[in-house]
Amino acid sequence: MAKIYNIHPTTPQTREIEALIEDLRRGAVMLYPTDTVYAIGCDLNAKKAIEKVRQLKQIANDKPLTFLCYSLSNIASYAHVSDPAYRIIKHLIPGPYTFLLPATKAVPRLVLNPKRRTTGIRVPKSPICNALLESLGNPVISTSALSVVRNSTEDDIEALSKADLFDRMDKQVDVILDSDTELRYQVSTILDLTGNSPVVTRKGLGWQEAIEWGAELDD
Repeated sequence: MAKIYNIHPTTPQTREIEALIEDLRRGAVMLYPTDTVYAIGCDLNAKKAIEKVRQLKQIANDKPLTFLCYSLSNIASYAHVSDPAYRIIKHLIPGPYTFLLPATKAVPRLVLNPKRRTTGIRVPKSPICNALLESLGNPVISTSALSVVRNSTEDDIEALSKADLFDRMDKQVDVILDSDTELRYQVSTILDLTGNSPVVTRKGLGWQEAIEWGAELDD
């Protein structure tokens, strides 16, 4: 059974966060809330934990994994950010956006698209995620948990309760964070920033704002 942490959604308790960080450093895989959906994640530097995340999500090794960063300067450590990319990221973070960017050597191979050497990065608007990232000192893998449940059930995903999600994930992850907030179902907007101009490749939360700041819709 997974260890459960009850974390306050706006003022995360330092003691709980520190205990969780120790679990992550030991290679734990967690189920945790973001500013969009509940996600499955782990320390970016925990190879075995990343492998477990891929197994849970049934993601092939040639598909990139998204991870969370704390700030724009933090992003620059893990991705090459062009001037057009910098301008739109600056306006949209923190928020519900996943940025596809060319990766630096700091990104583990297990997280990359090996052919394009790209990765997905988010800066979430979430006190819990920010507390985790600041305390851990490393980015955290972030991939939707709802798709794992969708793979295992034919139920309407929006009929799923948080209790159902926790119950179905209890034996698949090591740690569960309960923020005492409602389950969310809307995903992030994906912006491809690998070209000359930003392109919205998936409409999620906030996609209209991305268009207002100069992104184009994928044809």
